[in-house]
Amino acid sequence: MNGWRAYAAVGLGSALGTTLRYLVSLATHATLGPAFPWGTLAVNLLGSWLIAAFAAYAALRVGGRVARWQPFLVAGFCGGFTTFSLFSLETLFLLELGRPGLALLYVLLSVPLWLAAAWWGDRFVRARHA
Repeated sequence: MNGWRAYAAVGLGSALGTTLRYLVSLATHATLGPAFPWGTLAVNLLGSWLIAAFAAYAALRVGGRVARWQPFLVAGFCGGFTTFSLFSLETLFLLELGRPGLALLYVLLSVPLWLAAAWWGDRFVRARHA
């Protein structure tokens, strides 16, 4: 996929990912409350798993359909679904609220979990398609 089709795929994937991220944030806020940014943690965990799984699947199926869907799935959907910028803002917000311990917990919990989710997504696909 190249040219305007790739741009359109990234744009559409991003719109869908961003919309789903917003809905997950609303649902977790309503369910778990505003004391901790559960929605951002959840979308970044799932997004890390998905992006690694899509990339591993595409790597195993070189030249296949999945490689053509990369702009939509990886750059578009996963890029729109995950959010490092909101994670950063929420961390600063927790600090401004005078909750440095919770902000530190959020940072120390998030980054290793994102990396673990990405590793698991990659391993999950590779184990099933090796």
